[in-house]
Amino acid sequence: MGQRLSGGRSCLDVPGRLLPQPPPSPPPVRRKLALLFAMLCIWLYMFLYSCAGSCAAAPGLLLLGSGSRAAHAPPAPAPGPDGTTPRLPFQAAPATPLAAGREPAEGAASQEEQSPETPDSPSPISSFYSGSGSKQLPQAIIIGVKKGGTRALLEFLRVHPDVRAVGAEPHFFDRSYDKGLAWYRDLMPKTLDGQITMEKTPSYFVTREAPARISAMSKDTKLIVVVRDPVTRAISDYTQTLSKRPDIPTFESLTFKNRTTGLIDTSWSAIQIGIYAKHLEHWLRHFPIGQMLFVSGERLISDPAGELGRVQDFLGLKRIITDKHFYFNKTKGFPCLKKAEGSSKPHCLGKTKGRTHPEIDREVVRLLREFYRPFNLKFYQMTGQDFGWD
Repeated sequence: MGQRLSGGRSCLDVPGRLLPQPPPSPPPVRRKLALLFAMLCIWLYMFLYSCAGSCAAAPGLLLLGSGSRAAHAPPAPAPGPDGTTPRLPFQAAPATPLAAGREPAEGAASQEEQSPETPDSPSPISSFYSGSGSKQLPQAIIIGVKKGGTRALLEFLRVHPDVRAVGAEPHFFDRSYDKGLAWYRDLMPKTLDGQITMEKTPSYFVTREAPARISAMSKDTKLIVVVRDPVTRAISDYTQTLSKRPDIPTFESLTFKNRTTGLIDTSWSAIQIGIYAKHLEHWLRHFPIGQMLFVSGERLISDPAGELGRVQDFLGLKRIITDKHFYFNKTKGFPCLKKAEGSSKPHCLGKTKGRTHPEIDREVVRLLREFYRPFNLKFYQMTGQDFGWD
């Protein structure tokens, strides 16, 4: 090692005996670019992670539907020894013969149409988050009433970023209870923390078994009932049926058991649904009145923001839906959304809503108002609200 070669070079300097050298360090520009790229990736990840709470506040960037908190959702039934999911007990209602143009009211499924514009197709933002969150059983249910304004209420509520809802009516507690809670939960949209899950099936209000079944799912479930002048509601109900079956008897002939004596036929569902006090009694056996909110179908048209304010308060939501979200459509005769959920365009309910009612004999209308008056007064007392139908 101490010897030196000719030329004054050390043996360490001879080619072939050189020691390994460390790799050259990258130029400063490349180091800076790599660091910048890493910081950009971290920033993008954090932005997307937090966007669920920040992007949804803008009216034009609203999540679709509604959601539920896991705290109120009971766990799915555990599989049995054979690997199948246990189902809750169910007894089908006995079939009853119906007269022409008549439908069962108590315990029967609603015939309310699904509007063509039912928002089952998710918006771009809700599609982006479809892989996030989890499916929960509903915290709040719109349980009635048919032809009261339930579809309008649900469409308005879907504007709220903290509401996630099923588009179609599940009819679980009246038609499909035997399929079990796991099946019901699977129908629900996924929700993030702070969102609630909702559904609406108007026939629940007149289904005798529904109160006990919903209570068995969760005693904390919040219930919303949209009610309307029972006479106007009955005519609207008849108008819907008439659009499907033009050959049905007249409204006047279906209203009375005996036209001469003026005896009202309460077995006709269009009449029976409007006896709100009778149906409410079944619900109050399982839920306190404070856990139910009664929305005026008339005020939902004349003051949608006011009624939506009450609903948002009831659900524990921030009042985001206000007057700025609505405009009145004179052609249809009811309010529409300036910006629908997930869209920048105005949105009104479809042609199946707001049909023109047929002319009804004024004497028949007068007799119906007399029939409903005592039931209406009792309903006012039970709810603590005067809806002004009399």
